[in-house]
Amino acid sequence: MDLLRSGVKRRKKQIDRQRRDVMSSDIMSDGFAVPIQDVTKRRLADKRPKSNHKKGKISKFRVGAGVDMPFLILILVLLVCGVIMMFSASYPIAFYGQGNSYYYLIRQGGYALLGIAIMFVVSFFNYEYFKKLSLIILGVGFASLIAVFFFPSDIHRWIDFGFFNIQASEIMKFAIILFLAHWGAYQHKKVNTFKYGALPPLIIFVLTAVLLYFEPHYSGIVIIAILTSLMVILYGGKIRWFVIIGSLLAAVVIFLAITGKLGYAMERLDGWGKALEYVDDQMWDQTFQTRNSLYAIGSGGLMGLGLGQSRQKYLYLPEPQNDFVFAIVVEELGLIGAVIVLILFALLIWRGFVIAMKARDRFGTLLAAGLTAQIGIQVVLNIFVITDWLPNTGISLPFFSYGGSSLIMILIQMGIILSISRTANMNKV
Repeated sequence: MDLLRSGVKRRKKQIDRQRRDVMSSDIMSDGFAVPIQDVTKRRLADKRPKSNHKKGKISKFRVGAGVDMPFLILILVLLVCGVIMMFSASYPIAFYGQGNSYYYLIRQGGYALLGIAIMFVVSFFNYEYFKKLSLIILGVGFASLIAVFFFPSDIHRWIDFGFFNIQASEIMKFAIILFLAHWGAYQHKKVNTFKYGALPPLIIFVLTAVLLYFEPHYSGIVIIAILTSLMVILYGGKIRWFVIIGSLLAAVVIFLAITGKLGYAMERLDGWGKALEYVDDQMWDQTFQTRNSLYAIGSGGLMGLGLGQSRQKYLYLPEPQNDFVFAIVVEELGLIGAVIVLILFALLIWRGFVIAMKARDRFGTLLAAGLTAQIGIQVVLNIFVITDWLPNTGISLPFFSYGGSSLIMILIQMGIILSISRTANMNKV
């Protein structure tokens, strides 16, 4: 018993000595000791990963943390599938039109490799730095929409650099998402007012819509209208704003339709839902592309004709490598293959929203949600167009449709989401 008591006393003395050492090592400048609880908290805080930027100064790069691997894998799987199916859809028209069956594959493959490289670089870029660039990028977007009118063409949509074309609306989509994400985060306490919540996005949309109207690029107006509305909803806009503004915009569209100012869009609207119905020769010609898209989808059946075995791509379906590439996917891979591709898209969108919800700040949440939503919007609209649920408009399918500027812009945006995932509150590799 004496040995036990002496052992207990020695242990108490050791504990008291340790406490005194802790107290003495954490003396504040005014001579008072820091409480043990505060010392513990401070030491735990010292073990947390420190921010890589000082207050008021944002570091451009973040290398330490890993990215979200499920999201990255889904991007790469969709990209590989998209390039394969684009090649399958394009080699007949490439042979007859360019004299080289691999013409579109070589170009799209180059765009994909360049896009992947830029995506990985952007993924190391600190997404917070985009706050400073949001207004500049918005200005670049407007400048690109104006620049297209200086290139001789009946349809002013591309900036032609000779070796490479950039579709101006692709830049503008990203610019609007980025700016409204920054605006919604910066003015989050005021966005429930019309002045701060509705007026800035309304002005940006109206200016953009006017420029796109004169290109003309009506499908771009539709996509940007949806993206702008979605961003306003995400940062806390009020539903009654959409009722009022939507009614005014609908009135403008009706006026343009009545006065015949919508040009080719009226022809597309006239043929909407009538691709398989013979009305007259003019209507039959107008719905030629949509009709052959439906033939391709119907020919696929449950299992498809087999990879590379499409018949409609042999100069029946116009431009099968572009907006109607998914019709060839259904024809060759069948309903099962088409559903698998759509599931991959659904998983990508779901994972993107998971990253958005677990982002470390409001800006990251809004930006990741907006960029992810763009993918979902374009997938849905593209499927609706090729199945004649919407009028035939130029809406590309992300990762699948041929086009360098579209693919590279999509991959840059995926890189930003990967950057956001580096600091998101989730398991990463």
